[in-house]
Amino acid sequence: MIHDTSRRIPEYIMGRDYPRAVTIFVSANHYQPLTQISLMLSKKQLASIFAITLLINGSSAAEAAEDHQFEKTPKLGTGNCNPLLDFLHVADPTAVVHNGRVYVYGTNDQQELDSVGRDGKNSYAHIHSLVMMSSDDMVNWTYHGIIDVEQAAPWTGKKGVSWAPSIISRAESDGLTHFYMYYSHGGGGVGVITATSPVGPWTDPLGHDLIDVNTPGLTDCPAPFDPGAVIDENGVGWLSFGGGRSSKATTFLPGSARIVRLGSDLLSLDSEISEIPAPYFFEASELNYINGTWVYSYSTDWVDRTEWNDPEVSHPSICSIGYMTSTDPLNRDSWKFRGDILKNPHDYGMEYTNNHTHFLRFNNEYYIFYHTNHLADFRGITTGYRNICVDRLEVDENSIAIPTGQMTQTGVSQIKPLDPFAWQQAETVAATSGIKFEHTDVAGNMVACGLGSGQQSEVRGADFGKGASRFEAKVRGKGVIDIHIGSSKGKRVGSLVIDHPQWQTVSVRLGKKLKGSQDLCFVYRDGDFKFDEWRFIR
Repeated sequence: MIHDTSRRIPEYIMGRDYPRAVTIFVSANHYQPLTQISLMLSKKQLASIFAITLLINGSSAAEAAEDHQFEKTPKLGTGNCNPLLDFLHVADPTAVVHNGRVYVYGTNDQQELDSVGRDGKNSYAHIHSLVMMSSDDMVNWTYHGIIDVEQAAPWTGKKGVSWAPSIISRAESDGLTHFYMYYSHGGGGVGVITATSPVGPWTDPLGHDLIDVNTPGLTDCPAPFDPGAVIDENGVGWLSFGGGRSSKATTFLPGSARIVRLGSDLLSLDSEISEIPAPYFFEASELNYINGTWVYSYSTDWVDRTEWNDPEVSHPSICSIGYMTSTDPLNRDSWKFRGDILKNPHDYGMEYTNNHTHFLRFNNEYYIFYHTNHLADFRGITTGYRNICVDRLEVDENSIAIPTGQMTQTGVSQIKPLDPFAWQQAETVAATSGIKFEHTDVAGNMVACGLGSGQQSEVRGADFGKGASRFEAKVRGKGVIDIHIGSSKGKRVGSLVIDHPQWQTVSVRLGKKLKGSQDLCFVYRDGDFKFDEWRFIR
């Protein structure tokens, strides 16, 4: 018996011209040769065969996607929120808040991986760019692409690597907010690029490093890299940095952590360079300013803790993130070690790795950004590629006490719903599988590339209120985007057909009205297309 299944067939089949002549290959069993049968079919008969084919091969194209060997992700269909991006490797986070969004930047480990292959060790030698992302809800992250530091600062040359950024911003006399991105120019210096938008375009205002091994007043700091910047309550900028071991180094005090006051232009130095006596210092300097207090955090080293002289606080654990405080940052003796902010990822059930962190206050809560090897481990990559994660951090703003925080795979809770009736970027994702993104001519704007082979992207916590009846998207090319509730295995509520060589806004009526809070999964199939942005219509 054949049932009328036409109502369950996508619009693009039932509403378009279709082939009346169909060739079917049948066999009595897997071991018998195929027999060819040609049929002339009605639309209803074609729909029935299509439905049967779906039952044989999977209930939807989304299930067929599972047969494609995309890179695995620990986020898709799990509800996990770490790492922030699951489609490329990024490390050494910094962050800034602007217009209700938190913008996060990091070292482009993916560039190294693409250069040397998944079996090649991450030596950081091929990294010439930084990665940008942002969110207003802490769960759905918009990928803004890369900052090509080599292009922005051509004086660095082909060997001019860029790592571990630190960003600050301020409103200036031209009425614009200016962003200052300090970065490690390898292990030998600190460069700076600037922009008037958090996503660029970025330019190099100096044509040389702000700090390098030849900077006057820099003594006994063999590796002046890993900058950490902050602006205090008086609008004064500060920069920390350092690495290596000084000539007077001991196991307890490597002696190479530094801090300096920046000039009013934030592009020059305006004080002596002072030492921060950071015990068991290794790298990854970062600065915060809280309630009149400078907060310095850093990665401790791997050596045994054979010396400790402070009975009021425990020594930092092995390769942890420790912190110190001061109310007089150029006075070496004013700094006091306060404890671990984070322990090594191994202490949280992950693989040993160095770390680099940044914490900040956003939406009246403190968050700490850090990296782990969790994504690489999940994919079976054992050569040192990292990904940025985030978790909550408790901070007592009065005493500047910071209890040791947590690293989790679940991450943080969504702090506001996603608005599905506003235009959303295709590169805004909570999880992905197999999707690539490419730059446009607009700084910070990306498009998703649909190869039509079952790629997926998820967004979470969309608030549909009383309901949405249509879906529309700006697209070009040829293919289909299936819209599922929850995950690719959830109910399919619509299929957007794309068949336009130029950018077009295309819409489709939903088979089911969407109401309330919903997670969504977009599944790409049947073609080759570009996907820029989307929204739902009531």
